[in-house]
Amino acid sequence: MKDTTNNRRIIRWLRAAGALVLLPALLSLTACVVAYRPPYHEAVVVEGGVPPGPVVVTEAPPPAPVEVVTVAPAPGFVWVGGYWGWSGARYVWVSGCWQRPPRAGAVWVGGTWARRPAGGHAWVSGRWR
Repeated sequence: MKDTTNNRRIIRWLRAAGALVLLPALLSLTACVVAYRPPYHEAVVVEGGVPPGPVVVTEAPPPAPVEVVTVAPAPGFVWVGGYWGWSGARYVWVSGCWQRPPRAGAVWVGGTWARRPAGGHAWVSGRWR
């Protein structure tokens, strides 16, 4: 009888130890999933939507990194290059992506940071033309 009691204690201890090991591992995985959500590319916004107010930044954006353009996911998709967006505190790179044009023959004209005569740089949004 005593042997069975010891076995039960060992089994309970192993279960508790397993839970202590697995719980932090599971929590760390969930943190990885929600830690970074890239900003949406402006080409994803539905055409004709209300544009946000003007974004003006005192410093120029950094040089654009070299993007690796992958194979189109299907015929008819267009590559829209990435750009430097403004987070409110710093520049954030928004990666390029493949998009289906809103209509046949549409061409993506990428956004750009335009130097303002009064100083600073203003974002001019990209658009489908």
